Amino acid sequence: MIRKSVDAQAIGLMTLLCMTWGMQQVSIKLAAEDIASVMQIALRSGLAVVLLTLFMLWRRDSLSLRENWKPGLLAGLLFSAEFFFVAEGLRFTSASHISIFVYSAPIFAALGLHIKLPAERLNGIQWAGILLAFCGIAITFLGREDGGSAGLDASDMIIGDLLGLLAGLSWGATTVVIRCSNLSSSPASQTLMYQLLVCFVLVLAAAIFSDRAAINWTTVATSSLLFQAVIICFISFLTWFWLLGKYVASQLGVFSFMTPLFGMLFGVLILDESLEQGFIFGAALVMSGILLVSGQSVIRRYFSTLTGKKAVDHKR
Repeated sequence: MIRKSVDAQAIGLMTLLCMTWGMQQVSIKLAAEDIASVMQIALRSGLAVVLLTLFMLWRRDSLSLRENWKPGLLAGLLFSAEFFFVAEGLRFTSASHISIFVYSAPIFAALGLHIKLPAERLNGIQWAGILLAFCGIAITFLGREDGGSAGLDASDMIIGDLLGLLAGLSWGATTVVIRCSNLSSSPASQTLMYQLLVCFVLVLAAAIFSDRAAINWTTVATSSLLFQAVIICFISFLTWFWLLGKYVASQLGVFSFMTPLFGMLFGVLILDESLEQGFIFGAALVMSGILLVSGQSVIRRYFSTLTGKKAVDHKR
């Protein structure tokens, strides 16, 4: 199937998706007093499994998970680890910080694919992007200020930021597993089902055994849970997979860099978080590095187009 370049529809949907994903960490932290973050992750995954099952029945997709159960289980374990680290990280640091560190995933995915797939070897531009991103990560850790974000303790924030980075690592590893297994050719709904189902079981067990399964059903808690389950885990993921099937993936990926920016914006506006100067500078380097790693094909095509236009103009 030939995928087309992004158009106005794709740009609009990607902007909406990035705004939605940017609200994810903010929504979890906003309801954390009424329902523990780890319990939110478990319940939203369970609700999303129900919705996805109904969707697959309506589409008459196969509900069997036996064919690719080994890579599916591994992808589910990594997916569970990612959101467990997100939930735990939000206990110690700000939603703005988590938004940046989770989206370091493309760096880890690129490194993993470089090792596993010959066709995914990194070029000079991408290696420069990885170096830039890791410099940014180092700056965010070394250049922090005490009490820089909503009165949070600096030592606690280091723990939370490390957990956010582990979440990004887990997400990157999930991408590698999917790309290097039969899951890459499986229906998107089946791959998503593996991830959500395993996440529900494991993270729910973690919430119960850590005695954080209590729920205070306030309006904020209910709204947050429904938003995460219906909008994020179900509608947004399926919309993303639909876009990937219709448009060029590398062009769509460039727009996903808006997500952590929206995450930081919503963290400041909704949670009254403050951003340290060192963190802002480091985050800018991280995002620039990720852009070079994941969007380098688009950047090269853009400059090639400019060069071609200049050559034509010169001939004229």
